[in-house]
Formats: sequence, C-alpha cells, structure tokens
Amino acid sequence: MKKLLTISMLMVVLVACNQNNSSTLPDDKAAKEMLQGVWVDEESGYVSFRVSGDTLYFADATSMPTYFRIYKDSLYLASGTSYSIVKHTEHLFWFNNQNGDLLKLQKSDDADDADIETAAPSVLTYTHQVKIDSVAAYNGNRYHWYIAINPTKYKVTKRTFNEDGLEVENVYYDNIMHISVFQGARQIYSSDFHKQQYQGLVPAEFLNDAILANMAFSHIDASGLHFNATLCIPDGATCYMVESTISYTGVLSMQLVEY
Repeated sequence: MKKLLTISMLMVVLVACNQNNSSTLPDDKAAKEMLQGVWVDEESGYVSFRVSGDTLYFADATSMPTYFRIYKDSLYLASGTSYSIVKHTEHLFWFNNQNGDLLKLQKSDDADDADIETAAPSVLTYTHQVKIDSVAAYNGNRYHWYIAINPTKYKVTKRTFNEDGLEVENVYYDNIMHISVFQGARQIYSSDFHKQQYQGLVPAEFLNDAILANMAFSHIDASGLHFNATLCIPDGATCYMVESTISYTGVLSMQLVEY
C-alpha cells in the first residue's frame, strides 16, 4: 500500500488575523513614531521587540526583522498579517495576537534593553554535515556505497509564531546529498541530489517550503541499491519520503516509498 510518510499529524493553526496586502495601505506616521523604541511584556518584563524606523526587530536571534505599518486600529506586518490594536499611547501598546489573546506591552526605559540585536539574525542549519559508508552484498557481489550530507547556503524560509503569538520568519539552510556506489574499484554511480530533483513526486507548494533533510540506505535487491530521501518542512510535522534506486548499471529511478 502506497502512502505518504507522516511523522506526526499536521497541526492546524487557526489564525485569528486577517491577511491583507499591507504595502497598499496608508501608513499612520504619528502612530508609527510613537512605536519607536523597545517594548517589553508588562507582566514578565521580557523584551518582545524593538522598533526602529519602519522595521520591527524581534528579541530572539533567529527571527528575521520585518517591515510594518499601522493603519487605522491595526498593526500590519510585511506578510499582510494584521493585529487589532486595543490601546496605543506613548508608553503603552496593547493588541490582540493571532490567538486572540491580549498582549500588553510597555515601552522600556532600561538602557540594557536598548541593546537588542539589530544585526542579521542567525540562519539555522537543519542537518549537520554527515558522511557515512558501508558495504552491501547481492548475488555474490559486494557494493561499497557512500552518502554525504552537506549543508548549503541555499535558504528556505519558514513562517511560524513566536511566544507572543506574533508571526515571524526563520531561515534555514537547505542540504545537498551525495551518493556514490562502487563495485571494487569500478564506480557504478556518483551524483549530487538537490530537492528540485523531486519535482513531480512531491507537490510543488510543499517542495518550495521544504528542505532535503536526510538520505539513508534502505536495502539491496535484484533491481539495485535503494536509498530513501526525506524532504521535510523545517521543524514541521509532515515529510515526504522518496525512494531512489540505483541499478547495477548506474541508472537512477525514483518513486514515493511503498509500505
């Protein structure tokens, strides 16, 4: 029976915010000016974000800064996600987050809070460099295979929500996989694998947001050596597993995994 490998059930996030094209909306310059500075949670005292000009910088080291604007009684992020403003003064900023919870922020006058990082956030690496090899035997012949997993500088962006219920973007580096197969000194196959090679097997929308997360040897049989590639949304719930079969003449074929 064929099925998509699902690591766990895909969580459905009900977003209470309206999606709009914020770039076409007017901008409340006075309200934006009042938002300049560092804003902390009234209860915990933790920094939520810093506003400088028309950019909002988050407190953590991995969330990308975002352009924002204020129109009427809503805060709009560059993605178009909006949050309804409940109260906005020189020192208070209350709004409803994506869960509908009221987030109460106050402007910080602590000099240490002003040092919140405004440099480029860290790009996350989903898989560290891995090199593995082994020997598989079939029909009296021995085949030496190698797999190398190499992080690249190709970036994949994932939108998620931080602890305050604000939409943020994290950036991950994609991977390139390499497989080599030898019979003695004779090279049967050697090639890199990129996620774009799985077009037609994996839905385009999923593939665009996914990374090539892993490559593993599966088994050997009459058709050749079988390797399983896993494509996942970074830190997400669902993956696709695609089987790559390398024949004894070095021909590659791919299909979704069969169970």
